[in-house]
Amino acid sequence: QVQLVESGGGLVQPGGSLRLSCAASGFTFRSYAMSWYRQAPGKARELVAGLSMSGASTNYADSVKGRFTIARDNAKNTLYLQMNNLKPEDTAVYYCKAGTRYWGQGTQVTVSS
Repeated sequence: QVQLVESGGGLVQPGGSLRLSCAASGFTFRSYAMSWYRQAPGKARELVAGLSMSGASTNYADSVKGRFTIARDNAKNTLYLQMNNLKPEDTAVYYCKAGTRYWGQGTQVTVSS
């Protein structure tokens, strides 16, 4: 069965860094474009970053461009999101997505002093 399991979330101070991981199983990971979404309290879920099957092509929301980096390791079936210079407005539940149909359950990121 398809599984996407996020990890690495937690509490971090403004300006700090965090790396999220998404462990994938139950499907051919290398054949799927991957992405990270987030949903803050009272707001709609939004695309944070996307990555092509090979990892050669990326795209980012303007709000995170220059601070976040999406990457994948196809040999390990794992997706990553490196988050630097975190801001309180980055506080949200972060979700891993495979292609257009598979979602993880999310991991909480809280940026607060």
